[in-house]
Amino acid sequence: MPPPAAAGGTPGGNPRPPEPRPRRRDRHGRGMRGPVAPPQVPLSVTRADTFRDLVQDSVERLERRWPQLAEVDIHVLEVPTSADGLSVPLGSAAPATRDRPARIVVFRRPVELRAKSRDERALLVHEVVVEQVAELLGLAPESVDPRYGED
Repeated sequence: MPPPAAAGGTPGGNPRPPEPRPRRRDRHGRGMRGPVAPPQVPLSVTRADTFRDLVQDSVERLERRWPQLAEVDIHVLEVPTSADGLSVPLGSAAPATRDRPARIVVFRRPVELRAKSRDERALLVHEVVVEQVAELLGLAPESVDPRYGED
């Protein structure tokens, strides 16, 4: 004859694990925590997204004066693919060909490393975009944006 079942157990004497209870409080008894950030602050905005927004804002500022920039592809890359070893570029520009439109690239990491604050980063991004647009158009940066180099 098999041994009798232990209280709350299975035949054979193995105790049954307790049923999980829904948690209404954390383990210290203080209740659920509040939100991590206020609702108006987006939690999923990365530094790369913020940088892209800075570049886009700069391009939109320049498009008001230079509508032909609407046909230029603007890209943000982390780092340049190759450097000559003497200096790391902050951006590059490539004129249009038969196969592709003109292209401006801003390199995020070199720009971020040279800027100490958010305002300084925004200013540097705008300067890089102005310089690359000037190179594409064959103009001086001051003629692309009269406020270039003032700050």
